[in-house]
Amino acid sequence: MTLWIVLGALALLFLWLFFYFVPVGLWVSALAAGVPVGPMTFIGMRLRKVNPHRVIMPMIAAWKAGIKLTTSDLEAHYLAGGNVERVVRALISADKAGIALGFQRAAAIDLAGRDVYDAVAMSVNPRVIETPKVAAVAKDGIELLAIAKITVRANIERLVGGATEATVIARVGEGIVSAIGSANSHKEVLENPDSISKLVLSKGLDAGTAFELLSIDIADVDVGRNIGAELQTAQAEADLKVARAKAEERRAMAIAREQEMLALVQERRAAVVEAEAEIPRAIAEAFRKGQLGIMDYYRLRNIQADTAMREGIAKPEERPRGHEEPPAGGKR
Repeated sequence: MTLWIVLGALALLFLWLFFYFVPVGLWVSALAAGVPVGPMTFIGMRLRKVNPHRVIMPMIAAWKAGIKLTTSDLEAHYLAGGNVERVVRALISADKAGIALGFQRAAAIDLAGRDVYDAVAMSVNPRVIETPKVAAVAKDGIELLAIAKITVRANIERLVGGATEATVIARVGEGIVSAIGSANSHKEVLENPDSISKLVLSKGLDAGTAFELLSIDIADVDVGRNIGAELQTAQAEADLKVARAKAEERRAMAIAREQEMLALVQERRAAVVEAEAEIPRAIAEAFRKGQLGIMDYYRLRNIQADTAMREGIAKPEERPRGHEEPPAGGKR
C-alpha cells in the first residue's frame, strides 16, 4: 500500500511538472498547424526564462504564411530584447508584397530600435513628409518662403545605419535654399516652382539615408521681405555712422590743434614780455658804461611817447554802452 501511495504521489508530481513546463494547449495548436515542436522545446524555453506564447504563436503565423522559421532563431531574438511578433508580421507583409527581407535583417532592424513592420508598410505605401517653411533669398534680394512635400519610400537595405527623416528634411531645405539663391529673380521662381523640385531631386539627397526619394513637390511659395533693400539700408546707416565718427574725430583734432596754437601764442607772448623786460636793464647798463647819454635817453622817451600817441589815435578806446554821443542836430 505504501508503495502505491509513493508511486501515485510521484505520478501526480510528474503530471504537475509536465503541465507546468509544457503548455498543452499551445502544443496542440502548434501540432495542428504543422509546426514541429516537442515537449523538450517547451521545457527548454521554461528553463531559459522564455515565454512560449511569445515565440510559438508568431512561429505558427509564419509557418501558416509559408515562412519556415526555427524556434532557436525566435528564442535568440526574444532573449536579445527584440519583438518577435513585430518581426514575424514584417516578414509576412514583406513576403506578400514581394519585398526581399530575411529574418536576420528584420531582427537587426528591430534590435536597432526601428519599427520593422512600419518600414515594410512604408515600402509598400510611400509616406509624404511636409517640410517647414524654408526661407531663401534670390539674387534680386527678395526673400521667398517655400514649403515642400517629400514623397519617400523606406529602403530596407539601408534601414540599419541610415539617416532618419530629419536628415532628409534638412537636405531638402538646403537644396531649396540653393535653388532659390541661384535664381536671378524671385519672379522666375514664382513662375516655375517645379524648377526647384527638379534641381533638388537631381542632387541625390537620399544618399546615406534610410529612404528613397520618389518626388519633391513645392506646395506653397510666399514672398517675404526685401532683404537686399534692408541690407543696403543697414549698410548706408553704418556708412553714415562711420562718416559721423570720422568727422567728429577731425573736429576734435581741430579743437585740440587750436588749443595747442593758443598755448603756443601765449608762450610766444611770454617770451616777448620777458625780452621787453630786459630793455630797461640794457639801458641802465648802457648808462653805466657811458654808451648812452642823457639826451639820447630823452630822445628815446620822446619816440616812445609819440608811438604810444599814434597807437592811441589809430585805435581809440571803446566807450561803454549808454554813453554814446547824440547825433549832430538831434536829441537823444
